[in-house]
Amino acid sequence: MIEMIDVSKTYKNGVMALSDINITIPRGDFLFVVGSSGAGKSTLIKMIFREELPTSGSIIVNGKNIVHLKEWEVPYLRRNMGIVFQDFRLLPNKTVFENVAFALQVIEAPRREIQKKVPHVLEMVGLGDKGKVYPNQMSGGEQQRVAIARAIVNNPLLVIADEPTGNLDPDTSWEIMRIFEQINKAGTTMIVATHEKAIVDGMQKRVIAIEQGNIARDELKGVYGYED
Repeated sequence: MIEMIDVSKTYKNGVMALSDINITIPRGDFLFVVGSSGAGKSTLIKMIFREELPTSGSIIVNGKNIVHLKEWEVPYLRRNMGIVFQDFRLLPNKTVFENVAFALQVIEAPRREIQKKVPHVLEMVGLGDKGKVYPNQMSGGEQQRVAIARAIVNNPLLVIADEPTGNLDPDTSWEIMRIFEQINKAGTTMIVATHEKAIVDGMQKRVIAIEQGNIARDELKGVYGYED
């Protein structure tokens, strides 16, 4: 599904974020990307949804080299992806229902489809009774659930999460990970960049460790491996 071939990234200030990265991520995989701050995790994640471009190398997503996409093609690439951020990125002036529905409205989904899909996905993340609530009336964990609902409402092939539990307490973090595991079991590929040692160690999923822009480990049932 995703393949990185000889991918390197050097920023304009001369900092090398990634060097000769080679990764294959099959459909349905659940992958943790770990490493210390500044190791290159976020750069790697952002390249998959074309927020960053490599300096060299190829990134193949569903058989297409996304490095060569024209700008107008990028939104179509992202239609098959759900992206979850640490800071939620909800629209404060919209209700929970409207925040999730927005992801369908931008791809011009029919109103009937929106009315059917949004309640279903809110139930899935445990927010079936929160559709009329605004983000500022919710806890951090609830807001992250809304962000996840928005990411998965269009049934994406891939969900990418960049430090999704960074602002959450341990119990809530585990609840979020259980939702991710449920999504993965339904066939969606999951890529999660995280610093959460207990979660990585406990879930025993595939782990890729990035150190100074290089792949230090790629283990099928891996552990976090750091003390930070």
